[in-house]
Amino acid sequence: MRRLTSPAVGHSRTLLFPGLFQWLALLAIASLAACATLHPTLPETMHPIPESGPVAFENAHGQVSAQTSRQIIDTLKAASGDDAILKRHLAVEEALNQDSPLVLGNKLSLLQDGPATYAAMFAAIRAARHVINLETYIFDDGRIGTEFADLLLAKQASGVQVNVIYDSVGCLDTPAEFFDRLREGGIRILEFNPINPANAHKRKWRLNNRDHRKLLVVDGRVAFLGGINISESYSSGSFSRSPKKKHGKSQVGWRDTQLQIEGPVVAELQKDFMDTWARQKGPPLPEKHYFPKLVTEGDEIVRAIASESDEPASPIYLTLLSAIDHAERFVHLTNAYFVPDPHLVRALIGAARRGVDVQLILPGKSDSWLVFQAGRSHYTELLRAGVRIYERRDTVLHAKTASIDGVWATIGSTNLDWRSYLHNDEINAVILGTHFSRQMEAMFDRDRAASTLIEPARWQRRSPLQHMEEWVARRFEYWL
Repeated sequence: MRRLTSPAVGHSRTLLFPGLFQWLALLAIASLAACATLHPTLPETMHPIPESGPVAFENAHGQVSAQTSRQIIDTLKAASGDDAILKRHLAVEEALNQDSPLVLGNKLSLLQDGPATYAAMFAAIRAARHVINLETYIFDDGRIGTEFADLLLAKQASGVQVNVIYDSVGCLDTPAEFFDRLREGGIRILEFNPINPANAHKRKWRLNNRDHRKLLVVDGRVAFLGGINISESYSSGSFSRSPKKKHGKSQVGWRDTQLQIEGPVVAELQKDFMDTWARQKGPPLPEKHYFPKLVTEGDEIVRAIASESDEPASPIYLTLLSAIDHAERFVHLTNAYFVPDPHLVRALIGAARRGVDVQLILPGKSDSWLVFQAGRSHYTELLRAGVRIYERRDTVLHAKTASIDGVWATIGSTNLDWRSYLHNDEINAVILGTHFSRQMEAMFDRDRAASTLIEPARWQRRSPLQHMEEWVARRFEYWL
């Protein structure tokens, strides 16, 4: 049996009896047919795109000069082969996210699925000398979670300070004894927005605000972020059959993506972790070397973008909308939970109608019936506009990535749904340049080859029951 959680949960949204729930929902919603839409619209402050200005970069030593910035842009434009596209994306990035810098000199490793991600994370943890900061939505107590816990306890015992933030709803099924063991071993533990308001760390208790981030920062020098939780669901790769069997059938792992980062931008991610700890009024942290002097590790330009539910507009959402609005060649999105708001739908349709190649890879199966059907309820209008939609086969798709025009890419924890935009704390990295974008496109091509194209004519012939399921789910999309 899969995890039983509230529809408000962002990762495992499974309901205990999905078939029964579908029919009960159909009956319950029938009486609401004459009612107005059940959710409000997003605030209009999320829609305008600021004017772009001169692009400024930072490196390991701080902001570089205007002349150096111009030289960097000229070098990037020459490498891309299309001056206008890269220049536009750079300028808009600078205008939208002035609180988080464009940072030069980073080394990136693209990690696909749980086994590769866990191996890299374990290696970084074992090499830690000073401090390990872990922030996660789900921290299961299964085999993978126990392996993480044992390793973290060993590092704490060796003199490395370990600090952990976990989400209260995301870890609803994890026994309290699991975290008690970590505390007893000296690890600092912080529960994000506890379900029990008596245990809340904030004066204003907000159950609906969840920490959906997946962030690991080791020694302030190496960081990991993306969509991968600490869970047994990721124990095998999505492109190979697992020896584990359920009901006589071999299983495949969840399809997800993580990013390993080394270089100056890691300091921004460390700040994001420390800020969450402070906002949640965590216990005092031992003095350690949280912000070492960082040096250039590679050639990638990265912006770390963190969003909080208290903000009037999600900077991650604004960044994605602006990149789509300014796309000239292609928009390739891969996302686990697709429940778009009207602004995103308009952006995708607008891009497709002006000749941009818009392609979406979405789940072919999901751990949430409501989310799956709510997302499908938007297919018709997207297909009519020329958007190509694929559904991933043979695995549960959980990745949250985007690649645009071969110069702009993002990886993080943010889904394309209302919950991520309005209620969750999320974290993404935006990468500018052609080298990493080629890796992203290769990954997209591989996922597309393992997906099924939704053909418009065939989609129009789907059953009346399918229509009804989509309609029902659409009524609840704001709360999913």
